[in-house]
Amino acid sequence: MVSQKEPSIDNFVAQQIRNIMKTTNIFLSRIRILAIIGVVVAILALLAFNTLDSSSKANEKNVASPALSVKTATPLFKKITEWDEYTGRFEASNRVEVRARVSGFLEKVNFTDGELVKKGQVLFVIDQRPFKIELDQAQANYAQSISSLKSAQDNFKRVESLRETGALSIEEYERRKQVLVHAEAGVQLAQAQVDKAELNLEFTEIKAPISGLVSRDRVNEGNLVDGGSANSTMLTTIVATSPIHFYFTESESDYLKYVRLASDGKRKSVRTEGLPVEIKLADEEDFLHEATLDFVDNEIDRQSGTIESRAVLQNEDHLLEPGMFGKARLMGSAKHDAIMIPDEIIGTNQSLRYVYVLGNNNQVVSKNVSLGPLHSNGLRIIRGGLAPDDHLIINNIQKVRPGMVVNPQESNINPEKSGLTASK
Repeated sequence: MVSQKEPSIDNFVAQQIRNIMKTTNIFLSRIRILAIIGVVVAILALLAFNTLDSSSKANEKNVASPALSVKTATPLFKKITEWDEYTGRFEASNRVEVRARVSGFLEKVNFTDGELVKKGQVLFVIDQRPFKIELDQAQANYAQSISSLKSAQDNFKRVESLRETGALSIEEYERRKQVLVHAEAGVQLAQAQVDKAELNLEFTEIKAPISGLVSRDRVNEGNLVDGGSANSTMLTTIVATSPIHFYFTESESDYLKYVRLASDGKRKSVRTEGLPVEIKLADEEDFLHEATLDFVDNEIDRQSGTIESRAVLQNEDHLLEPGMFGKARLMGSAKHDAIMIPDEIIGTNQSLRYVYVLGNNNQVVSKNVSLGPLHSNGLRIIRGGLAPDDHLIINNIQKVRPGMVVNPQESNINPEKSGLTASK
């Protein structure tokens, strides 16, 4: 009985274990199914979100902002005369170093530092007493020489009458004649000494050799000055500033250009006809001072390859001083048609210069240009690459690119201010 019951219990336990495992497998299968469904749902949701986001971005792109607005203007096209500009320095038309011509103690200074003096005005006085004594001595020697000459003349007249009668020897006659010649030479020597003493006395008054502005006194009263030699004491300087000179240098190519213009009759000669020159100072915006070209040097400097020129200004108000810097301009071409644009719209690509213009269908086009100098109105002269009817893009230069479609707005170029203004 006992042996029959034990297998039944084992079977029951085994059956229960199988039931539990089956239930567990069913539960795990359901979990796996739910997990798979969740992943699928998440993937579908993500795809849907991406699709909606892409659609939204595509719509936003399709509804993009309008084309970039830019201002356009045609270049300034007119007849002009080109001007060449040179930097130079003013120099006095005449400059003198006032030096002593005799030595002595400086007794008096007769001018105020920096004043305008006239030619012949006494500036310094050296102690005259020693020179007056020398003059008195020279005059006394001259008087003695005159007396000796008269005595020699009287003696010669007496022996001359005796010679005719034969009462005087030839030797005595010749001796008296030599005494007369010596006396005449003594008078000439004494007169020269008088002239020299008078001149030295005159040199004690040091006068202005030219009219102009005097500098300060380099030597004060009471000092000993040295004169009459290469190392004579310099007392002051005088510069003539009315008229005043303006010196500048130009290149060899510029000089050749001017000569050829004169040869073709398009401009006056640089050497003989006095070309007009305009000059402005360091603190001036415009060329306010009128001058005339009166000198061109006779050779080109071999080291710098330039030639020096000079313009002369009247400077009646004494505004201009020697040593001041200035800028001169003179006519560099005959009248001709020129295209001009503002400098600020010109771009740079290595060695190339370019501008943006409006092409077909409002597309941006890049054009390479050849640059000339700045004109007096502040605009850049264009030698080539542009046509008078090209529509230049004059703003938003950093934003536009070739091939880009833009929304143009008409503007114009204001040459007076070298700027850009929108048309109304």
